[in-house]
Amino acid sequence: MNQQLVKILLVDDDLQSLESTQRILEFSGYKVVTASNGQMDLEQLRPTHENPVANFDVVLTDVRMPKLDGLELLKALSVCQSKVPVILMTAYGRIQDAVWAMKLGAVDFLIKPFKKSELLTAIESALKFSKAMKSTHEYKKSELLLGNSSAIKSIKKQIEQVAPTLATVLITGESGTGKELVAKLIHRLSLRSGERFVALNCAALPEPLIESELFGYQKGAFTGAHASKEGLFEAAHGGTLFLDEIADMPLSLQAKLLRVLQEREVRRLGDNESRKVDVRIVAATHQDLGQNVKEGKFRLDLQYRLEVVTLSLAPLRERAEDIPLLADYFLKESCQRHGKVILEILPEVIQILLSYAWPGNVRELFNVIERAVVFCNQEKITKEFLPTHLLQISKEPLCLEKSQISIPLGLSLEEVEKILIQKTLEATSGDKNLTAKLLGVHSRTIYRKLGLVNK
Repeated sequence: MNQQLVKILLVDDDLQSLESTQRILEFSGYKVVTASNGQMDLEQLRPTHENPVANFDVVLTDVRMPKLDGLELLKALSVCQSKVPVILMTAYGRIQDAVWAMKLGAVDFLIKPFKKSELLTAIESALKFSKAMKSTHEYKKSELLLGNSSAIKSIKKQIEQVAPTLATVLITGESGTGKELVAKLIHRLSLRSGERFVALNCAALPEPLIESELFGYQKGAFTGAHASKEGLFEAAHGGTLFLDEIADMPLSLQAKLLRVLQEREVRRLGDNESRKVDVRIVAATHQDLGQNVKEGKFRLDLQYRLEVVTLSLAPLRERAEDIPLLADYFLKESCQRHGKVILEILPEVIQILLSYAWPGNVRELFNVIERAVVFCNQEKITKEFLPTHLLQISKEPLCLEKSQISIPLGLSLEEVEKILIQKTLEATSGDKNLTAKLLGVHSRTIYRKLGLVNK
């Protein structure tokens, strides 16, 4: 962060200490606003104040002041849910003050008189902390894996387990299930989160371009190479390289990729020297790599290298219970983006969403909700704002012939439900939403009962 753009609120009732600290900070390039009265600073917690605390990047305050001490100010900031990092200063150096300060959310605690280097180090650390917190907030807001289904809970647990390791990860799943989202989550929860996350879609570029993008090239390596350029392996050094649609990588490049994974070094096109790279590989595909190996389209040794850990993402139709939650989240997100006020999606619309198979998975659901928001001119989304193909599917009559199920006497109600659900699932070829319709229950009930069936 540019120091000239950093605003620091300095609060201290000791005018000599206040002026001395202000000079150090301003000489170091920071913009400083001072307050010698704690109560005056409390007023600045109000958003309507001409210079509210929320506008500052760091608050540096003394602990003991006559009207409002630093600990009380820290409590007030916490109540106001302010994200501004606070550094406390004191001439007393009491351990209990430091403990309380950290418990209340202070990022540092300085004992007066402190050195200039100690002050500046504390400010720099506070700014880094603030940046990390903002990054985490943005991640939670835009990249959260939403859902309460067993499939989502399982994948979240696996991500938490594998992310801190150095293991290569292969993410499998249909298009639109969120493979890149999972790859980003793995990176953000890893020890490499402070380094770059670099992505390449192997299906989006022809072979020559993929090679030059991945490995880079030296000046004069080919026509048009007027200057040397580092490849994505070098760009991701220390971080994570995400190779999407890895199954579409040409066989000739698969051999080069395998060598990089084995040797941890890369050679640019037109270069005779290799360069060491420290990169974690996360790959993804919607194809069956095992089948591709049998058909000679993918290298078996590379498959083994990539499948150190495999995460399989369930299609949306297999976790339909998450659809209402996802739809509501996408509604709020789309309303904010398009500046609209839409209160809810009607239950009949949710029921239509639950009856659809979603071949495009979560991405398709997002597109459907955003389309509805764009066209909706009222406070509630009704079925008229859904695409025609969803409405047609919801009107299709059930053609399944009725059959009889034999249930022996003496079974518990839970056992009867288990048999009924299993037999109906067999009759509908595993279609859980159709099973719910035939049994006259909500599809979410079927998914909940399946937790018992599969035990």
